[in-house]
Amino acid sequence: MANVEKPAHTLVLGSTSPYRKELLSRLRIPFICQSPRVDESPLPEERPAEMAQRLALAKARDVAQQLTQQSPNPIWVIGSDQVADLNGEPIGKPGDHPRAMAQLRRMRGKTVLFHTAVAVCHPSSQFERVETSVVKVSMRPDLSDAELDQYLRLEQPYDCAGSAKVESLGIALLDRVESDDPTALIGLPLILTISLLRVAGFPFFDAIVS
Repeated sequence: MANVEKPAHTLVLGSTSPYRKELLSRLRIPFICQSPRVDESPLPEERPAEMAQRLALAKARDVAQQLTQQSPNPIWVIGSDQVADLNGEPIGKPGDHPRAMAQLRRMRGKTVLFHTAVAVCHPSSQFERVETSVVKVSMRPDLSDAELDQYLRLEQPYDCAGSAKVESLGIALLDRVESDDPTALIGLPLILTISLLRVAGFPFFDAIVS
């Protein structure tokens, strides 16, 4: 019996985040990364969940627009964004040590919501959809300023929303995590990503490399 050639396709991660790249690699599906050209500044009075969804969709749309004319194959583009939410206020990436320290002091002993939005665009069918996974994180109340400072100097999580790099030493900052997806807090909820890709018609199991 002749081998049936699998349909050509291209999966694109609209991100340069090493965390999202590592997570998507777990699915054993070849993909390329493309940097989105999106201003990530919050809009006036924008809620954290709204901000995460807007940016995830904007990233997927922009990358789809960049690559649609370049790729000879149908493309599926994943965009994602995460916003930490402290009492309705968005908490972004600190960027440096003083801002990270200020974030952790404010979050100490509090409950923080991490909204991780995922968008999938498939230009060939004009499909686009965005959904959000929410993780509820309780921060330890008993951490001293000296411990927070030591954590930051050891981990340097200045590119992580809320300064809590939970996949490594940041787990020591937490009392409790409530989530429906174990990968959501790291930056890309894989359960939700797979669900959206399947709805968008991506040949998920055919694409897996053994």
